[in-house]
Amino acid sequence: MHWSFLLILVYGAFIFSQRAGSLVIGALYGVLVMLLLFLCVTLHEFGHAVVARHYHIKVPSITLLPIGGVANLERMPDRPSQELAIAIAGPLVNIVIALLLLPVAAFSIGGLGFGGGLPTPRMLASNMMTPGFTNLIIYLLSTNILLVIFNLLPAFPMDGGRVLRALLAMAMPYVRATRIAVYVGRIMALIFAVVGIAGGGIFLLLIAFFVYVGGSAELENVTNRSVLRNIDVGRALRPQQMTLFTSDRLNRAVTLLMTSHQSVYAV
Repeated sequence: MHWSFLLILVYGAFIFSQRAGSLVIGALYGVLVMLLLFLCVTLHEFGHAVVARHYHIKVPSITLLPIGGVANLERMPDRPSQELAIAIAGPLVNIVIALLLLPVAAFSIGGLGFGGGLPTPRMLASNMMTPGFTNLIIYLLSTNILLVIFNLLPAFPMDGGRVLRALLAMAMPYVRATRIAVYVGRIMALIFAVVGIAGGGIFLLLIAFFVYVGGSAELENVTNRSVLRNIDVGRALRPQQMTLFTSDRLNRAVTLLMTSHQSVYAV
């Protein structure tokens, strides 16, 4: 868990405390909502991790950030079909969570009795921020649906962007597919930034920054790996490369470091 995750707990406590009759109850309720929300995010990332492990890809850690979670894969999948399965697994977890919450929400709403009729979507939306079991279920249900929609936007390196790259890579070279997915992601980042600035939404600005920087880093990484894959180690060495032997004394290594411009020595 990244230290900045604590900021989202403070944010939740502040926002929900404004809608409660008691400041303390509202703040505690806000912390509970944020913890449950990030439990859903963690399960989302576990979805990626489980499928990755199915393809023998280790996931050393899952990092929770204020803008979401990141499953840190040890390496990229070997085939586009594997990347597609890993990318889609996270949103599928949120769909399952939403389907589990749906009957609970329907039962809770039906048991409230709104004058013999069901509450309107506007009424539900206005009450979602007020502490209460039904409002909590509706909030989590709505958030999981939004997580599915938002994550499947083609904004690389988000899940939707990785789905796009995987589909493109089935019909073209991987580097080209990555480049197209990253460029589409940059367009999405620009849209996020414009909407964020216009609406005063700092969350969208953070997402825009993450998409732009993360996509650019991935494109550079994939391009470098593609170039280096076809270069032998012998070609990468300098013709006049000085070497060290295991039988050499340490003072020879120190002398070479002090008197030559070479900083790395093959042993």
